[in-house]
Parts: sequence; C-alpha cells; structure tokens
Amino acid sequence: MNLTVIGTGYVGLVTGTCFSAMGNNVTCVDIDTKKIEDLKKGKIPIYEPGLEQMVKKNFDKKTLHFSTKLNDGLEKAKVVFIAVGTPMGDDGSADLQYVLSVAKQLGKEMINPLVVVDKSTVPVGTGDKVKAVIQKELDKRDVDIEFHVVSNPEFLKEGAAIEDFMKPDRIVIGADSEKGFDIMKDLYAPFTHNHDRIITMDIRSAEMTKYVANAMLATKISFMNEVANICELVGADVNQVRIGIGSDTRIGYSFIYPGSGYGGSCFPKDVKALKKIAEDKGYKARLITSVEDVNDRQKLVIADKVVKHFGEDLNGKIFALWGLAFKPGTDDMREAPAIYIVKELARRGAKIQAYDPKAMDEAQYFYLKDVKEITYFNSKYETLQNADAMILLTEWKEFRSPDFEELKQQLKTPVIFDGRNQYSTLNLKDKGFDYYQIGVKNN
Repeated sequence: MNLTVIGTGYVGLVTGTCFSAMGNNVTCVDIDTKKIEDLKKGKIPIYEPGLEQMVKKNFDKKTLHFSTKLNDGLEKAKVVFIAVGTPMGDDGSADLQYVLSVAKQLGKEMINPLVVVDKSTVPVGTGDKVKAVIQKELDKRDVDIEFHVVSNPEFLKEGAAIEDFMKPDRIVIGADSEKGFDIMKDLYAPFTHNHDRIITMDIRSAEMTKYVANAMLATKISFMNEVANICELVGADVNQVRIGIGSDTRIGYSFIYPGSGYGGSCFPKDVKALKKIAEDKGYKARLITSVEDVNDRQKLVIADKVVKHFGEDLNGKIFALWGLAFKPGTDDMREAPAIYIVKELARRGAKIQAYDPKAMDEAQYFYLKDVKEITYFNSKYETLQNADAMILLTEWKEFRSPDFEELKQQLKTPVIFDGRNQYSTLNLKDKGFDYYQIGVKNN
C-alpha cells in the first residue's frame, strides 16, 4: 500500500519505518530540510534502539522515502498519517495548529481519495476539526474527492518502540465509515496474524483512549510514590509492600515501582491535557490533578535526601550523577527528574559530575545548558573522582551491577542516593555505604 507520513519526529519516523519494513511504499514528509537531508544520509534525529539500522535498510530498498514536499507523497497515497507535534500550551491544552495546518494543506493538494489518519495525540473532537478543515478547502476548489478521517493513536514506549509497533498488544482504530475501518484493517493485517489485536470504536473514543491509557499509567506511578513516602514515615519498606500488592493479579507488578517520578514526552503532557479537557467541560478532575501534584513533588525527593544528609548549604560538595534521561533506552530528557534535581543541587552551591550513555548532548546543549555547575564525563566511574556521593537517576543496564569496591575507593564518603531503588536488595549498609532509597526510612 502507498502511504504518506507527515512529520518525522518520534512517532512519525517509527510509524513510517515500520510500515515500510512490511513492504509498504512509504513517503515521510517534513518541512525541516536539514532533517530530511540527514535522514536520506541515514542520520536520525532521535535515539531509539534499532531504528537507525531499519531506516537505512528500508531507504536502501526504496520502500522508505523522505521529502519536504507534500505532493511527492500524495500522488499515489491511499493513506496519509498526520504525525506532527501537538505541543503543550501554557494552560496545559494540546496545541493543534500544526495538525490543522496539515489538514488544510491536504485539502488544498489532495487529488485522489484518501484515508486521513490522526496519529498524533490529539484532544477529543480533533477528528471532527480535521474533517471540517479538509472539506472547507475542497469546497473552495469546487471539487468532490472522497476522504475518510480516522483516529489511530500510538502506544509506543520509548526504548522499545519498534517492538511495540511490530508486535502490538492492541491497535485502536476510530472511524465513522466502514471504508475507513476496512482500509486500516488491511494495512495492519500483517501485524495481527497470530492474534486479532484490532479494537474498533468511534473517533472520539479512540482519541480519548490514548489520554486515558497514559493517565492511568501515570496514576499507578504517582500512587506508588505516594505510598513510598508514607512507608518512609511509618518505618515500612515500600519494596516489600510492592511485592505484597503486586502478587494480586488485579493489581500486577507493572508501573508500581517507586522512584523519582515520571517524565518524558507523553505522561506529563497527556495528564495535563486530560485535566484541561475536563476543565473545559466544567469538570474538576481531582484525581488526575493529584497525580500531577504528587509527581511534581516526587522529582525533588532525592534532592531532599541529599540536603538532609549533607545540610542546606552544599557549597564545596561534588555529586556523581548516573543517568540523565527520564528512562533507560532513550536520550529523551523532557521533564526528566534529573533536570529538577541538578538545578536544585546547583542552586545550593553543589557541583555535578554527570554521565549518561545517550542523553548527555541533550543535557549539555538544551535542558541543562544554563547550568554552569555541571560537568560531563565519558564513563560512570570517571564521575566518582573527588565526589562526596553518587546519585542514581536512570536505571540503565550498565548501572545495575557496578563495582561497589571501586565506588567506595573513589568517593570521598561512601554515600549512594538511589532514585530508582536499583540496589534495594543488595544490603549496601553491610558493605559500608550510607544508602538512601525511595520509600525506606533507614538508609
């Protein structure tokens, strides 16, 4: 099938590449000339395991194409995916200007029947707006071209996006026409051979499903972090509590790990957007508001532990920081706890020596570019030189089993602040460390 994907950000690039890998002829369109030229050379703008190799392979096979011109993709396209950004506005709402701009351009340039798919995460009712904008442009041209608007939200985890796309646990399709459903079912048929994972519904329900899914996962995280803070106050161990409740199949173990809060491009933005959607209808979403409040506070819990141990004034103190990305497997630092912790420690006079396998450029040139107190190193052990303590914020695999004797020799004082409870089972106190984790009263 001939497809066009508009937008070559995280969602668009993964979507176009994975569809091309299944034999479809895909054209990815973006207005960013440099990005398109880089993609043609095999340089991708994000880190996602396996994606760069897949892009190169399918570009060389000529099933994946890149262009800055929309009409390059429209000539033969049967399906067009809108995968442009929906940045968060000051009030928490999703900004639809790019989505609607694409819809307007489609209405101006489409020449054949199309299925237009909203792949971007968009507020409920966006499908209706996209349909109206396209129809308005067609009316201006005085042409009658059949088109169908579909909502097909993505459920990709950063760090596992290719696996999630190629082996989805569900494919949500929202449409208001049988033709829209049929074409999308044909497109996704290769992904559902073993089990029919396609869930069909109306467009508004599909749009809502994406927000609710992310808000539900964010709720589990904030709930467990709230429990962790209570455990710490009463002398319970949240790691043991987690095992106790996770064994209940109604609860399960997923997303109940205590830590320094959630970050990334999806959870923070989608929780705010869902809250705003409710507010716009006159409803105060108290639980969702609390999820956000708990998470905002949780990002500074490790900084609080540092201050409690070393005192309010951190002048002259140096901290080794392991991990900058909001989670392992990505270079994404959007809303990462590291941003808030680094800035708080620097505000108190501390210096930071940081290492992350993938996110250091993001930190150095964007998210922490104004923080003069941070220095970046090429390995985790280099950060330990003259440091007063080590702080773990991202659970990369290479951090799971460090040489603790090396840590003890390099650090001025054997102190570890574990923002992900990675070492909770290792009894580091017996190894001579002052060990601080989330949700446990005694170090």
